[in-house]
Amino acid sequence: MSPSVSNARIACVRFHPTGKLYDFDARDLSDLRCGDFVVVETARGRQLGQVVCLRSATTKRGAAKGLKPVVRLATGADLIQRQHWRDLEQRALTFARQVSRRMELPIKLALAEYTFDGSHLTVLYTSEEKKLNLGSLKGELQEEFGVPVEIRRIGPRDFARLMGGYGACGEPCCCARFVSEFMPVSIKMAKLQGVSLNPADITGMCGRLRCCLAYEHELYQEACKVMPRRKKRVRTPYGEGKVIDLLPLKGVVVVQLEDYRVEVPVEEVELIPPQSSG
Repeated sequence: MSPSVSNARIACVRFHPTGKLYDFDARDLSDLRCGDFVVVETARGRQLGQVVCLRSATTKRGAAKGLKPVVRLATGADLIQRQHWRDLEQRALTFARQVSRRMELPIKLALAEYTFDGSHLTVLYTSEEKKLNLGSLKGELQEEFGVPVEIRRIGPRDFARLMGGYGACGEPCCCARFVSEFMPVSIKMAKLQGVSLNPADITGMCGRLRCCLAYEHELYQEACKVMPRRKKRVRTPYGEGKVIDLLPLKGVVVVQLEDYRVEVPVEEVELIPPQSSG
């Protein structure tokens, strides 16, 4: 393995507290540590972010991804400058909301963000309507702040992540705390776990299925492999009956007998084969 490959390091950098992680080439910064603030090259120019983790590019394929570099460690002046832009971002967001209300635009504005050098401003919004003409809003923002403005639509999950809040469990929303990549979630996950299908019970503040439904899905799938399906006829130590519910994590099958129901360990349940019709 060549020295350039063996010495390569990849820095995983985040630009928002719970934002997506992006990989950057950090081979030239041997003293880089997790938690450091760094200036990096991105498609939108130089940005300031925080290193979440570091890993080695141990293969030639991993080292040759064409990653943009970590330019340098951030200085105190960089952090002060970033706070200056943060203050202006709040002013820009407030102004954009005032203009959008005046124009009666069917959008919800989430965030205004300057680039590291303050040369561009990006405004993020969400809306149920996919085709909107926001040229007038963009024009007023550019006239007010004197920089090019990009107005970009985001999905409801990303909007909820930026807004924050508390879930039905009483804890801060997962997406605003630790979820950096959204996982696919389906109604089948709720059915498998026996969760109520009432929309109020399975949807988050974003209006989509709760992310937490995916956390234990694989565990439920594995547990259900040895269990009979609902409505199947089974034989138990208490007699024959029909499966009406499953408790996969407890390894228990709920069986309806003639006039009462019992909870039976799955190893004591025997599936009754369907009778042939011949």
